[in-house]
Amino acid sequence: MSFFGLWRLGPFKGILPMVNQPTPPTFPYKRLKQPQRKGKSTVSCKRKPENKKQMGKENQYWLLKTEPGEWSWEDQASNGGMTNWDGVKNKQAQKHLKAMKLNDLCFFYHSGASARRVVGVVSVVKEWYQSGEHEVVVDVQAIGEMRRPVDLKEMKDNDKLKGLTLFRQPRLSVVPISKEVWDIVCELGGGYEGDGNAADGDDDEEEDDNGGED
Repeated sequence: MSFFGLWRLGPFKGILPMVNQPTPPTFPYKRLKQPQRKGKSTVSCKRKPENKKQMGKENQYWLLKTEPGEWSWEDQASNGGMTNWDGVKNKQAQKHLKAMKLNDLCFFYHSGASARRVVGVVSVVKEWYQSGEHEVVVDVQAIGEMRRPVDLKEMKDNDKLKGLTLFRQPRLSVVPISKEVWDIVCELGGGYEGDGNAADGDDDEEEDDNGGED
């Protein structure tokens, strides 16, 4: 009996080297877009986690005040969306800056007599540190502009926002807010650019597709 025959009987099974089989080729694939349900839906301002470390972590939410004449949303945008949030002297506001964590979201709020409104959203990209004469500094990056600015008066007229710290401590420049308040303000403003809400874009695509046939 040949050696190959003995190997097939069983006792010598495994003594022959395994021959590497060619790996089947892989092909790129395109994820199919899920159909969107029609009908009324609420605006969601919750961003998707950007990395695994952020998954499962609950964001904190804040409101940062700035005088448009000193630093406006336009200044933020023209600076590559980045800035060092410094110059905060109030001890309570400094405490809030120290409590900020990476990827926390903040409303960018224009203060002053001429414009008191939420105009955009920024994200914390560097937690607090000291820089020269500035005791507490955090770095923030622009995420997107509000689709519609939310005025202070509009927020005060909303019954769900009664007792907001922004109203009770008008001179506080760094204000912590709850997830519930965040969602309400976002809904008032129709969300913000970069919030992951692509409903408007999908509708436009459907109109273009349907409008292609006369």
